[in-house]
Amino acid sequence: MATSDRLDRTSDRHGTAPEESGATAVDATSANGKVVRKATVAGAIGSFVEWYDYGIYGLLVTYLAINIMGEADAGNLFLTNVGFLVSFIARPFGSVICGYLGDKIGRKGLLATLLVLISAATAAIGLIPSSTVIGVGAPVLLVLLRVLQGFSAGGEVAGAMSFVGEYAPDARRNYMMSFIAVGSFIALMFGSALSALLITTLGEDTMTSWAWRVPFLLAVPLGYVGFYIRSRLEETPHFKVLREQKTVARNPLRDALTSPRHLKAIALTIFLPALNGPGYYLLFVYMPTYLKTSLGAHNFSMLRALTVTAFSLIAIAICIPLMARLSDRIGRKPILAFSAVAMALVSYPMFRLITTGEFGLACIGTIVLAVAFSGHAAVVHTVLAEMFPTTVRYSAYSIGFSISTIIFGGSAPLLMTELIQSTGSNLIPAFASIITALITLVSIAFVRETKGQPLASS
Repeated sequence: MATSDRLDRTSDRHGTAPEESGATAVDATSANGKVVRKATVAGAIGSFVEWYDYGIYGLLVTYLAINIMGEADAGNLFLTNVGFLVSFIARPFGSVICGYLGDKIGRKGLLATLLVLISAATAAIGLIPSSTVIGVGAPVLLVLLRVLQGFSAGGEVAGAMSFVGEYAPDARRNYMMSFIAVGSFIALMFGSALSALLITTLGEDTMTSWAWRVPFLLAVPLGYVGFYIRSRLEETPHFKVLREQKTVARNPLRDALTSPRHLKAIALTIFLPALNGPGYYLLFVYMPTYLKTSLGAHNFSMLRALTVTAFSLIAIAICIPLMARLSDRIGRKPILAFSAVAMALVSYPMFRLITTGEFGLACIGTIVLAVAFSGHAAVVHTVLAEMFPTTVRYSAYSIGFSISTIIFGGSAPLLMTELIQSTGSNLIPAFASIITALITLVSIAFVRETKGQPLASS
């Protein structure tokens, strides 16, 4: 790591890397390619565990409503979606505390601990007695565990992205970081496949009775694997330099919130990922419930709804690394802008296809939306990580993105359910996608291109 450290110091002194540093950076990283690959795998597996835990909640929300709330009528689905929302309300608290600790003591140990907390909370949801056994205690426990999940996830996303970004070479940073996003979508696909398998082999009655608990309990071995891999890695080379030079921020949270430059970047971190909420939570997490409840069970059983979602997940998992590699060549802003424009243009016609209730047309609609969204999913987190110096990256990134997730993501299932019921229009998600795509498109104008540039230190 010594060569990489010297390069970082040179970049910090002059503001940009020297002209010949591109080749040097690649050579230095190649010498430690195995470590870089391990860091990428650790980030991807951590992302898998986190978003598997989050994803199955959305996939199994109907069964949760029946067992935890009493039955799956509209009112109880509302209450269960509130359980989805409270985890996002807890995210800023986790982002503030975990971001502070991550910038103060380092990324590695904290990220390993967060995986344990997320997995334990998820497994505990699978152990909650039904409301027929403990009454109101069941929804209370659900909300408390969702708060713990949200707190942990608040520090996980920015931490994992910062961790891999601080290991990755400048010329391939987006490509390396994109596998964290791929991990999240593969996690949802795994959760969808597992749920579909259980429904097919055990049937709806058994699923409602006890089998809905199985995916939640599976979080225990998944969390252990993620913890094992993360705990065996070293601290990132960029944070090591801060320690060696004794330039670790005394109060990274104060530094992030009192600097006009950082505050502007935090504001961008809130609005630039606006499309991420509808793109991720509506297209993938909420989609099975949307197909089954909004379009009617006579059109889509849960199995068919999960199958539609699985096709779109395969499409986006393939496209994300391709978009990330393209971003490393032509720039972050062109890919983000293309994805935002594409989502604004295709959302309405594709949701029209989805709302026909035809299985084949729904598959086409969700796949096209997934491909359009893949550019945003591949690039946005790399841009957010590159906005901040190492001294405050974890703190500032966590705060901004958590607020963005509350506004545009966590409230999405709850808001969509209520708006669809009040307006009678199943096309509400399309309008949400278009509006947030336009917000992201406007925000791109204020973003500085960072392709191939070294990460700032302070």
